[in-house]
Amino acid sequence: MAIPAKNELTAAKVELGRHLFYDTKLSANETQACASCHKQELAFTDGQVTSTGSTGHRLERNAQTLTNVGYLPVLTWPNPVLDSLERQMLVPIFSDIIVELGATGHEAEMLGRFRSDAKYSLLFRSAFPEENDPFTFDVITRAIASFERMLVSGASPFDRSFYGGDTDALIPAAQRGMRLFNQHRIGCYHCHEGFNYTSALRTAQGESWKNSFFNTGLYNVDGAGSYPANNQGLIEITERAEDMGKFRVPTLRNIAVTAPYMHDGSIATLGEVIDHYANGGRKITSGLNAGDGSANPWKDSQIAPFQITPDEKADLIAFLEGLTDENFLSDRRFASPFDARP
Repeated sequence: MAIPAKNELTAAKVELGRHLFYDTKLSANETQACASCHKQELAFTDGQVTSTGSTGHRLERNAQTLTNVGYLPVLTWPNPVLDSLERQMLVPIFSDIIVELGATGHEAEMLGRFRSDAKYSLLFRSAFPEENDPFTFDVITRAIASFERMLVSGASPFDRSFYGGDTDALIPAAQRGMRLFNQHRIGCYHCHEGFNYTSALRTAQGESWKNSFFNTGLYNVDGAGSYPANNQGLIEITERAEDMGKFRVPTLRNIAVTAPYMHDGSIATLGEVIDHYANGGRKITSGLNAGDGSANPWKDSQIAPFQITPDEKADLIAFLEGLTDENFLSDRRFASPFDARP
């Protein structure tokens, strides 16, 4: 994993970051923490269509998994500028367009909570002994990023089979599904490749930058390729027409526990996700978002219809379920430090 030079990974930073990640003191009204939208048992997602901020406002996008998040060269669904965990963390903390943690205007009050807490005084100063005053949001983002870089998943049945040589780790249906996944006919591997099952990767050796953002034909609300207003993807940053509907490719690791799917949580099950791709795009027959996504002119050329039988579909789902790392979902190192369980 690539670690920023300005934020060397240490055990003390990770421990501080773990506390901050789970502490509602990090929201202005003390009702939410990072973990409110990123629950360990759901691979650090929240199971909601779209998340809700600390003030009750509904966010526009589905909470992404933090599985192996330290290997991603860009973060969030549509923004190529957010290229580090430290930078990304500023969005949920300070966003005031749609409030998440709501720190804007409450900075001094929130920092004071940690400054006056004896345990946090020790944690902050142990993690950042070089800082004269470690009670800053720069320190907070660096600590949480350090914790997030520890969220590494690599012990799924697939891993035990493919990397560990345990030929019985994947059930026969999942083995058949893995072969389907890598067939050109279905072509899942085009966008979900490598050990992290996504399209772009950053390691200490550099970046494997195929592409992070794709239009999968999820919408075509005007017949000319548009996505619903206020949730149109990369075009919101670049203002280039060809970036309409482009969103970042998520990892498929632990995908079976991170429903619902897509950037807006609009697909409920893995079976429906497969149907979407088999159709070459989603067709919505009624309502505000009605349109034929398979005819979206901005859709990526690799999103093409394919035939799949019910048995093949079941096998493909079995393989995706074989990417679930139960150890990751229950590892106490990643759990709340405020949890009383042993």
